[in-house]
Amino acid sequence: MTGKEKVLAVLNKEKIASIPWLPFAGVHSGRLKGYTAREVSTDAAKLIESLREVNKLYKPDGQPIMFDLQIEAEILGCELLWSEDAPPTVSTHPLSDTADIPEHIPAVNEGRIPLAIEAMKAMKGEIGDTTALYGLITGPFTLASHLRGTNIFMDMIMNPSYVTELLGYCTKVAKAVSTFYIEAGMDVIAVVDPLVSQISPDHFGEFMDKPFAEVFDLIRAAGAKSSFFVCGNASANIAPMCKTRPDSISVDENVNLATAKKITDEYNVVIGGNIPLTSVMLFGTQQDNMKNTVDLIDSVDNTDLLIIAPGCDMPYATPVENTIGVQQAVHQTEQIREMVKNYEGTEIEFEGELPDYNNLEKPFIEVFTLDSITCAACTYMKASAVDIKEHFGDKIDMIEYKYTDPQNIARCKVMEVKQLPSIYINGELKYSSIIPNRSEFIAVVEKCL
Repeated sequence: MTGKEKVLAVLNKEKIASIPWLPFAGVHSGRLKGYTAREVSTDAAKLIESLREVNKLYKPDGQPIMFDLQIEAEILGCELLWSEDAPPTVSTHPLSDTADIPEHIPAVNEGRIPLAIEAMKAMKGEIGDTTALYGLITGPFTLASHLRGTNIFMDMIMNPSYVTELLGYCTKVAKAVSTFYIEAGMDVIAVVDPLVSQISPDHFGEFMDKPFAEVFDLIRAAGAKSSFFVCGNASANIAPMCKTRPDSISVDENVNLATAKKITDEYNVVIGGNIPLTSVMLFGTQQDNMKNTVDLIDSVDNTDLLIIAPGCDMPYATPVENTIGVQQAVHQTEQIREMVKNYEGTEIEFEGELPDYNNLEKPFIEVFTLDSITCAACTYMKASAVDIKEHFGDKIDMIEYKYTDPQNIARCKVMEVKQLPSIYINGELKYSSIIPNRSEFIAVVEKCL
């Protein structure tokens, strides 16, 4: 079977002999050809050249064209902060001070949509017969958050009708962009919505059921397959996600894949994931990546309805040999299992000192993130902490620890941080993969003053 046939067979719920491999090489693709993240996000020729290299080196069964959750937001008025080694991030929120609902729906010739479509059509012509191609769109809730900012979490409590209306608008945007990408030849549309992991199942049921079901129904009616892609600790929302009828779900390292798969199997939904991005793919050895992948495969009860993939967009500087190691572990599992059966990796040692939390001069907020520049859920978790810091000023201290620093990985282990993003106050966990609303956060800090 070709890689494309394997991916589509699994998404059609057919039993096949091997597991598909789906590397989320977004801006990392540019590094393979010496291009910056910004170059492959703005130059179609460089993007296409980089995508060819991904296909050549990593032998994917499925391959995304662009991993950029800001394309729609940029068209709708959000300003972007650009980086040379990471995707752009949203830096302004046009609805932060107004309860208006936009009316404009992006057109096929707006913003960077033409760039994405040019790359899609080119890759469809070159590898579309052998590789399942993924078009990634921004999910309704994350797009609404880009437009509204952290206010949306308070809106869900204080002004739910506005949230419903705003999500309705963002659903129209998602359906329009999905249609553009399907017409450009994409086999699978991944609806990427990291912020879904930051809300409760009750809020998911209240606000998200209808928008996501509408998007997945449209994708299905157009003859393509769908993936519900969420980052962060979405464990509590796996079943609600399945009920919106996607063909597949993709999760990151915050979710126990074996546990989640028991749920997705009940709903006959494919699950994809969830190789750790930084501790393994970025900072690990090739053997670490091989062993982690074999262990991940062995952790599930069965390998039906399963796709192996990184937990999210791969870090720009991910070593090539590490990704090749994952590919080999997926495609040659038995041989690699024998190769690494006695391998034991080494953990990063924490070289610093933890604060003396019992004798702090003032409350200390610590925000543990994957990376607030590249992870949308982390962006908004940190933004909520920054807002609280601005509110209290010098009365409190605040710091972010990014998981992209090896010492912060070690710090997380010493602190026993289980999920990212998380907020600790004075050394105690206060919020884990749930972005707090502003008034609640202020009240919690006031008790510490």
